[in-house]
Amino acid sequence: MSVDLRFEALKEAPLDSWVALSEDQTKIIAVGSTYDEAVTKSEKAGVSDPVLVKTPKAWRSIAV
Repeated sequence: MSVDLRFEALKEAPLDSWVALSEDQTKIIAVGSTYDEAVTKSEKAGVSDPVLVKTPKAWRSIAV
């Protein structure tokens, strides 16, 4: 999995939502306002074991 490809996919996702990503984490399969909604939509799209991620309320830069 490329971190850059995962980030590019997540940048397209709505903020403050649950996102179901493909197994290689490069494509958004489904989006929901709850975890269960994202899982259900993912299953309807034919993906039974997606990678689920919660997007933040706002993208912010951080210093480490």
